[in-house]
Amino acid sequence: MTIEEIIEKATTVLAEEFEVEASEITPEASLKDTLGLDSLDLVDVVVLIEQQFGVTLTGPDFIGVATFQDFYELLNRKING
Repeated sequence: MTIEEIIEKATTVLAEEFEVEASEITPEASLKDTLGLDSLDLVDVVVLIEQQFGVTLTGPDFIGVATFQDFYELLNRKING
C-alpha cells in the first residue's frame, strides 16, 4: 500500500468516524485537536485502524505522534515494514 493510499483511506475513515470534515484533516493538523480526542477516543482510533488496515498499534507507537503526518508515517511503517 502506498503512502498516498494510506493517507486517503485513513483520512476517510477518521473523518467519518469522528464526524469532522475531511478538509480539516491536513498533514500538519493536530491529530488530537482536530478529532477532539481524549484517551478513550484514542482507543477507538486504534481499534478502527486495526480493523481497516489489519495492523496492531500499541500505546508506545503513539509516542511522538502529534500531527496527521506523524500518524500517516506510523501507519506506513506498520503496513509496509
